[in-house]
Amino acid sequence: MDIPTDVWGQLALEASQVYLTEGGQLRSPFANTTIEKLPDKVLLNIFSYLSHREICRMATVCKRWRMVAYDTKLWTHVSLRPEISGLHVGSLESLLALISIRFGPSLRYIELPIELITHTVLHELAAKCPNLTHMLLDFSTAMQLHDFSEMQAFPTKLRYLCICLSEVIFMEGFMRKIYNFINGLEILHLIGTYEKVEEEEEEIYEVINVHKLKSATPNLRVINLYGINFVDDSHIDAFSSNCIQLECLAVNFCNKVTGSTMKTLFQRSRRLTCLLMHGCSLQSENVMQVEWEKSSIQELDVTATDLSTECLIDMLTRIPSLRFLSAGQINGFNDTVLKAWMEAGTARNLVALDVDASDNLSDEALVSEKNGNLVALDVDASDNLSDEALHRFLSRHGGALHALALAGMPHITDQLWQSVLSLLTNAKILIMGTQERLGVNIHVDQLMDGIANSCPNLERLELRWDPENLRFSDKSQKAIDILRVKCLKLKCLVLSDGRYYEIVKANFERADRTTVVRTSTNCRVSNYYLLSNYKDLIFN
Repeated sequence: MDIPTDVWGQLALEASQVYLTEGGQLRSPFANTTIEKLPDKVLLNIFSYLSHREICRMATVCKRWRMVAYDTKLWTHVSLRPEISGLHVGSLESLLALISIRFGPSLRYIELPIELITHTVLHELAAKCPNLTHMLLDFSTAMQLHDFSEMQAFPTKLRYLCICLSEVIFMEGFMRKIYNFINGLEILHLIGTYEKVEEEEEEIYEVINVHKLKSATPNLRVINLYGINFVDDSHIDAFSSNCIQLECLAVNFCNKVTGSTMKTLFQRSRRLTCLLMHGCSLQSENVMQVEWEKSSIQELDVTATDLSTECLIDMLTRIPSLRFLSAGQINGFNDTVLKAWMEAGTARNLVALDVDASDNLSDEALVSEKNGNLVALDVDASDNLSDEALHRFLSRHGGALHALALAGMPHITDQLWQSVLSLLTNAKILIMGTQERLGVNIHVDQLMDGIANSCPNLERLELRWDPENLRFSDKSQKAIDILRVKCLKLKCLVLSDGRYYEIVKANFERADRTTVVRTSTNCRVSNYYLLSNYKDLIFN
């Protein structure tokens, strides 16, 4: 629409009045406006986007900023572990003052390192923080515990408790003091020392009494026992005997678990829908004894176990409503298993499939006509799958997929992805590429443009290709801009460290989306984000 000349003249006059001083110098209409003129509530909202370490720096600017920085609304979720948050409290006296003055009734979540876990601190939290519902106690580096003989109080409204265990310190003296206060727990994490690999085998200590703990926590809904070297089938049996509300049990990397009590577990825990057993020492005969057809199981992880082909067929054809399956790194998971499973029709509700490193799967098995309502596919390092077979499969089922991971296969390049992106309109998770150096180049500008225009619901994206294989031009910024603007739900974009990573990261940071772009050194994307209990299972 054309604007009349007189209107242009009026606009020019107003602009000259706003921007020109008497001396003819340009001047901004906001020249006299400073951050000091912002209301406290606006400043408080700005501070809410900062980390606590940054907020503490802001508190040193002036008295007013100090007052805003210490507002309890900014201190509802607090980690005092320096390696996690960068915050270090130098003395117990300082922490007690913080609890009383800065945290108070607003505190909902707190993480404490071993040196700050004392009966005095716990008493103060119980007295001054009545709304505390989530607590993490890190004993992992402990060589000895404080004296808890005088402890008479503990937070009573806890819904979530995470305890990072020590390798050698026995916890029963402390646990005995808190049993009467934790019967309202719904989520329990016990984190072991699986990642601390020793060259020589040492004596294994049962540093916490699970059999007593289960009696004090009858309302548990989610139990995560991660990498605990003493946990075995008897501990699973103990929890199932008392926790009738149990919905999710994770015993990943508890290598003494063989599945001998799984039958009893499902008989007692009728509400159990999620069972994660990655890296356990499962025995096929134990798994086959479970009455799978009577279970409510919907999510199952048996990755890196040694289950036989016979066992996998028996299990998968009897589970009636499986939504999520992770069964990678199992030699027994082959064409026969997949064919029997699809023909049984029990895969009709599948939401996520991860067959990472299953080299025994062929084209014919994957492109079966009977894939039900499959909405997620993860194929990692399956050299027997051709790009033609994958294209045929995605042409039939791509529109239903919520997650697609085609990783670790050098022959799957950007050409296949470009040909199927228009079909992946419902994708939330995409994982592509291989860390192996390729003989061909990946034209990442066109790839980013295709993703942006085809996948508006995308939340997580990972490109695993070697930086040396990525080819991009001076127009890369435009392609990145389109991705950033069109994929507004994108929370995580993972790239291998290199020049392209720096370009993408700088682009998102200029748009104040500083947490989106990450390097593969520190982050990996998986289908696990589709687990219904994913948020409850997170720990750090």
